[in-house]
Amino acid sequence: MKLVYILGDQLTRTLASLRGCRKDDTIILMAELDEETTYVGHHKQKLIFILSAMRHFAEELRADGWSVDYVDLEAPENSGTFSGELARALERHRVDEVRVVKPGEWRVQAAMDEWPGKFDVCIRFFDDDRFICSLAEFNDWAEGRSALTMEYFYRQMRRKTGLLLDGEAEPLGGRWNYDKDNRKPAKPDMFMPQALRFAPDDATKAVMTMVARRFPDNVGKLEPFGFAVTRADAEKVVDHFITHVLPRFGDFQDAMLTGEAFLYHAVISPYLNIGLLDPLDLCRRVEAEYEAGRAPLNAVEGFVRQIIGWREFVRGIYWREMPDYVTRNFLAADRPLPPFYWTGETEMHCLAEAIGQTLDHAYAHHIQRLMVTGNFALLIGADPRQVHEWYLEVYADAYEWVELPNTLGMSQFGDGGLLGTKPYAASGAYIDRMSDYCTSCRYDVTEKTGENACPFNTLYWHFLDRNRQKLKGNRRLAMPYATWDKMEPSRRRQYLERAESFLESL
Repeated sequence: MKLVYILGDQLTRTLASLRGCRKDDTIILMAELDEETTYVGHHKQKLIFILSAMRHFAEELRADGWSVDYVDLEAPENSGTFSGELARALERHRVDEVRVVKPGEWRVQAAMDEWPGKFDVCIRFFDDDRFICSLAEFNDWAEGRSALTMEYFYRQMRRKTGLLLDGEAEPLGGRWNYDKDNRKPAKPDMFMPQALRFAPDDATKAVMTMVARRFPDNVGKLEPFGFAVTRADAEKVVDHFITHVLPRFGDFQDAMLTGEAFLYHAVISPYLNIGLLDPLDLCRRVEAEYEAGRAPLNAVEGFVRQIIGWREFVRGIYWREMPDYVTRNFLAADRPLPPFYWTGETEMHCLAEAIGQTLDHAYAHHIQRLMVTGNFALLIGADPRQVHEWYLEVYADAYEWVELPNTLGMSQFGDGGLLGTKPYAASGAYIDRMSDYCTSCRYDVTEKTGENACPFNTLYWHFLDRNRQKLKGNRRLAMPYATWDKMEPSRRRQYLERAESFLESL
């Protein structure tokens, strides 16, 4: 007899631990755990999404003839831990072998590493082959390189998968990357596609009731909840994206509009990261749209790059650099994250929009995360670990392996440039260029000093000035530092004084 332990982000029917198992000699264990629901204060909708998806997946397995031992979060004897629930399951079932796919997060793997010495049963760990690049392959690629540049890794993944290559194994269109074509600002459009949302069924409503009762003080709103919680509905999201959104996905990847939470984005990362969708299958379906002439190359390449390039790259970085990666703080930033990150109550309209929709939907797209909430945290010198934990709390797609490198590394430059070649710091001009946020703000993005000046403007220079010793050697910051040095001393003083005044107000 075999016991297959399936974790909450492994909701995949073709999971490596299930291969070779028969339905008459296998028990599948799934458990909702206190240690998983409380290690940060997860957004209410994130909890609903994960727990409901787990319950629906368990029912699908049962309907297919599998024996599933499912432990609810509020089951009286629930130990609340992965190890505790395995111990209890081994008391309930006589099994010769425990099979489990290695988890995505370091802290869970650390607990599982103790199992072979703790339990008197064969423990078999399987690599998570739902990813395109194995961790061993990533380490082979990274070994000996002076810099780990995502672009070069991405090209290797293109060659490995054959995606968007011609007969000579060269990139279609003659370029590997069309990111420069994907930076158009959007305008309000009555024909803008709406994200596909789903009304909660009875099982999801039961989870919502439990979350409301058990986690009343967690961040975010309970409703409206509209995530897909089954593979079938996740596939409907993909179909909707490909048909209605993909053709303009590339153009407006970086755009932001007041009142528009989803714009031309796929909104599939929650389903991809929990296991309901297959990354390579997604990319091939999107590639087929280009081949059929229904989607432009810049849109298709941008989508493929995010999945087989960036997503795979940050996973490799995470496992290569942990466990100390989470503690890195290259800029020695230590300011507490302002309270409005949990309320959205701020006069800065861009932050109110990005945080507000995060509280409403447990979702914001990558530019809102990087260049609004992340940029602001970077400029004020927020503690990168606090920033990391906030992102881990508030987004439905956030698991540490994908969120930590994106946040502490790329957004907050906490790793000193391992992930990004420069800090993603910007003044209000960038936000004004890529959004309509500034037109509705109480601050004036064109003003540099004074009470009405956009805080981003002076905070940008304050950030460069206070971190000069650590950043002056970065060639990508040579021009901003040259501009700063050419300013009149009185003007520089005004900028710094205004920034200091604003920081004190936080």
